[in-house]
Amino acid sequence: MMNDKMNMAPGLTVVTVTSPNRLTMRDFQQLAEVPPALTWFANIDTPETRRAYQADVQEFMTFAGIDDPYAFHQVGRAHVLAWRKDLEHRSLAAASIRRKLAALSSLFDALCEANAVQGNPVDGVKRPRLDSQEGKTPAIADHQARALLEAPDASTLAGLRDRAMLATLLYHGLRRAELCALRLVDLQDRRGVRHLQVHGKGRKIRYVPLHPAASSAIAAYLDAAEHGNDKAAPLFRPVSNNARGVRAITPDGVYKVLAKYAAAVGIEVDGFGPHALRATAATNALEHDADIAKVQQWLGHANISTTRVYDRRQERAEDSPTFKVTY
Repeated sequence: MMNDKMNMAPGLTVVTVTSPNRLTMRDFQQLAEVPPALTWFANIDTPETRRAYQADVQEFMTFAGIDDPYAFHQVGRAHVLAWRKDLEHRSLAAASIRRKLAALSSLFDALCEANAVQGNPVDGVKRPRLDSQEGKTPAIADHQARALLEAPDASTLAGLRDRAMLATLLYHGLRRAELCALRLVDLQDRRGVRHLQVHGKGRKIRYVPLHPAASSAIAAYLDAAEHGNDKAAPLFRPVSNNARGVRAITPDGVYKVLAKYAAAVGIEVDGFGPHALRATAATNALEHDADIAKVQQWLGHANISTTRVYDRRQERAEDSPTFKVTY
């Protein structure tokens, strides 16, 4: 039997089938009647993207007064322009407005493919420029990174874990969620070199060579934690839960760990958080002549323009013409 429509958000629903083995005639008919807007939504396989796009499209539906998924054929460019203007009046960040327009454009592309609409009204609508080529995520200095790495107490299990986590972030440019997703099985030898198997955005997997300093920190942590043989278990876990090993440290837990040591070593930088360590790693690699295309792959960026945000080699104060002026 077919379940009732499950409300993912008001006005935006998907239909599910309780029995995966065979469709009844009623199931078949109900699925045939599902609006193309809902099949587009159900076809997004990345949970994070699905949640973000769901919220963005639902926001547009609320703004435009749409409560019927079949009504999208009535939307014109004027509606989209009015929404963009409303978003700008709410002082949303340029990146947020660009994402919302991208979500709506993705929906209309799918509707065009299904012949549900005649064209994509988002096409031709100008997206706001990003506020700064440098980006808003700060990168800390090398001496601050070294201070962070040395801050945890290596005589305790928590300190060893925190050293290993900080080293993994600072030497490999991982996202916070990627760090939390690491399991023992993700420590792998590839052609004689120790690697991290990283589960990135969009369920994409990349292999990152393990830095010797991070490798030593992880080995010291695992020796103390005594869960190195449990390959299916999370690599980093709450110390209080270490014996059972049933859950990984949470992204919020990583944030709190970093905030603790940042305060201890006197790092007071606006916007500082786990992503700042990713920016620091990327900036450091580029400043030491890493190829930007390889840094793109290393970070798991789909587009090299995202990687260029971290390329701040032209921003170094010591290279400024100021210091070339002589009187």
